[in-house]
Amino acid sequence: MARINTNVGAVVAQRHLNSAYNGLNRTIQRLSSGLRITRGADDPAGLIASERLRSEISAVNQAVTNTQRASNIIATTEGALDEVARLLTDIQDLIVEGANEGALSEEELEANQLQIDSAIASITRIANTTTFAGRQLIDGSLDYVTSGVDTSVVNATKIHSAQFGNRNYLPIDIEVTTSAQPGVLQFTQATISASVTIEIAGPDGVTTLPFTSGTRSGQMLEAINAVSDATGVTASLIDPTDSTAGVQLTSIGLGSRQFVSVQTITGNFPTQDLDGANVIRDEGRDAVALINGTLSVGDGNDLSLRTATLDLEVDLDTTFGLGTTNFAITSGGALFQVGPEVNTNQQVNLGVGSVAASRLGNRTIGFLSQLQTGGSHSLLNDGAARAQEVLSESITQVAVLRGRLGAFERNTLDTTANQLGITAENLMAAESAIRDADFAYETSQLTRNQILVSAGTSVAALANQTPQQVLSLLG
Repeated sequence: MARINTNVGAVVAQRHLNSAYNGLNRTIQRLSSGLRITRGADDPAGLIASERLRSEISAVNQAVTNTQRASNIIATTEGALDEVARLLTDIQDLIVEGANEGALSEEELEANQLQIDSAIASITRIANTTTFAGRQLIDGSLDYVTSGVDTSVVNATKIHSAQFGNRNYLPIDIEVTTSAQPGVLQFTQATISASVTIEIAGPDGVTTLPFTSGTRSGQMLEAINAVSDATGVTASLIDPTDSTAGVQLTSIGLGSRQFVSVQTITGNFPTQDLDGANVIRDEGRDAVALINGTLSVGDGNDLSLRTATLDLEVDLDTTFGLGTTNFAITSGGALFQVGPEVNTNQQVNLGVGSVAASRLGNRTIGFLSQLQTGGSHSLLNDGAARAQEVLSESITQVAVLRGRLGAFERNTLDTTANQLGITAENLMAAESAIRDADFAYETSQLTRNQILVSAGTSVAALANQTPQQVLSLLG
């Protein structure tokens, strides 16, 4: 057919040429950007999946940053606690030296006390000045706040971790079903019938005591209690109203680690437990309780609970037997977001108590601040023995806190950071497979499209020349 109004061949050639140009432009765009998907029209489904993956990658990377910042905070806190521990060790040396009264002058004791005062002041100053980006760390700002604690039955609460979730407060209900008991032995005779030598052993040590024939209960009490600090065993009358009722030997503390043992070296000193059985050793019993419905076997009257949402210790008073008590955790703690999603499963909450001198120690034996001049446990008040008890408790508290922080950093933060890093790698690989351009493939497409454009241009030129052949028909 020889028609000139419509050049079908040219139209077909132009359509294919446009298609080749579009393909070439897309290939150039992908090669220049490095992306297979630059707009929704390139791959709508792929764009949706890619954007979701990008959002997850961003959240995971921020979680890694959060975890690293948390590690920095923990490292700063632990560094300050290390200095507090060093000062406590120095105080320990000064107390032991101060107990050597026979070899020290009054001026030397005063000098030791002055150093103790300075060290204690430094500990409080460290507690008040240790900060991270303006956040106080060990002055109690990161500790938990409780409400409704009955101080007549609860000596101390230590809350290490509490997850509030969507709650405004966390109720704590304690029901003691089995009371804690000390180790107890009884000598039911009012006097020693024949000379005897006994060995009394307790959790703190062993001592040997001789008693002559005719020694009365009151004299035995005095002798046993005079060395109670070395044995951990005290003596009392079985019946306080009857001096002839005999002697009861009791461990100072409560729990299965407490015991009383009486070995007869010479003579006869029969002892019984509270059930009347003839025994030479009796051990205490730990308290058993339900804390928020979860079974807790204590260490004496010290109860603890460790779950995914709550980690706490409660020190009940020695007078507390069977019964219930409750309180609430209302706020506090340091909340760290260590996961990409904001929910309880991907958050950790940690409590860091104050290490000021007025907080180290406990209500039972005293606090570190009482070791200062004028305090009830200072060296100048002949308080070396009690001062060492307070100091030992303070050293233990700081060491345990450092250990908890170290475990938190190593087992929670470091492992979480490693896991998040692996997650980010896999998410990036998946996002790359969807969105990034394959240069080998796109380069081959570039060559193909360049050839198609060249061929299309040539064919379009030939198609445009076809109508001119009609002129030959006109002569």
